[in-house]
Amino acid sequence: MTINYQYKNIQSPTKITLSDEQSAGHADHWRILTDDMSQDVPEWLQKMIEKAAMPKGLNSNVSAKDSCLLLSEDQPCHINQVLAMKDGKPECFINAYPCVDSPYGLTCKIERMIVNDNTHDAVLRLRTADGSIIYAFDQLYTANRHLYQQDMAYYVNFSAWAHEIKLSEQDEVIMVEDQEAIRYHRAFNDIVAANDGKIPDDLQEQIKAWQPETKEQMAPVEINLGHMCAYLFGDTLGQEDEAWCQGQVLGKQETLFNGKPILLFDVVVLREQDADPFVIRIGAPKTSTTAAIQVHDYVQANIWLQAAIYKENQKSQANTQQSKAS
Repeated sequence: MTINYQYKNIQSPTKITLSDEQSAGHADHWRILTDDMSQDVPEWLQKMIEKAAMPKGLNSNVSAKDSCLLLSEDQPCHINQVLAMKDGKPECFINAYPCVDSPYGLTCKIERMIVNDNTHDAVLRLRTADGSIIYAFDQLYTANRHLYQQDMAYYVNFSAWAHEIKLSEQDEVIMVEDQEAIRYHRAFNDIVAANDGKIPDDLQEQIKAWQPETKEQMAPVEINLGHMCAYLFGDTLGQEDEAWCQGQVLGKQETLFNGKPILLFDVVVLREQDADPFVIRIGAPKTSTTAAIQVHDYVQANIWLQAAIYKENQKSQANTQQSKAS
């Protein structure tokens, strides 16, 4: 009998390790939700234990016998808590942070992980199928830390807490006067409109052939910067998940976090041609400012961007195709 073995060289994404001194911690994130951290946070952590669940992430064999245990709650806004385990029992507290669940995501590859191994804080550098770079805090690093693979495409859910979210500045405009830029803009709009909103395969050829029919078509174009979609990640190592974004609100709903009213905004922050839109579910305490934001409004926000990678959200066939395509 002949036995054939197939060797697979599975490598993890590049890992950059941070010390405790280099890590920012979560004080600013708790301040989004309370002005009295010393009182509220310990109370919330104790309360969540009563209804805690163990999120699996990519791991099908989560066990209390693991060296570290990730606890969570089945709520739209919840707390994740990391405990060190010994002989199946909690030995000490490691970390805790507030999370937002999101149904929205993109297929990405993990290019690198920026990690504090003591606290299990991890920021993922993710590359989307169209080449966009996104940095996000990993909600499920404790559960997934040994399972991530280099060059594997994962479906990643994106959410955030807002340090600040408000209506975009509507008076920020620029005037485009370059004739070739104006011609391209007018031609693109005319061609897509004539094609029932769809982009034809020979778009560039049609744009080259397009000619204005009136002088008004070549008049300067006014662009409202308050109606743009944009995402900028942080520029400090280990804090790239602290981001600025601007986009359009696609949905709005209300929930509770430990009795506090929270508004959830579904905001599209990147919307490029031939690319899947980047939509983030953003949580923010309910105030007069956040309550005034409505669906279809454009907003700008300073956010703490989060990522979650679950096994049940992965489509192996799509992942394989994505890996081959890139």
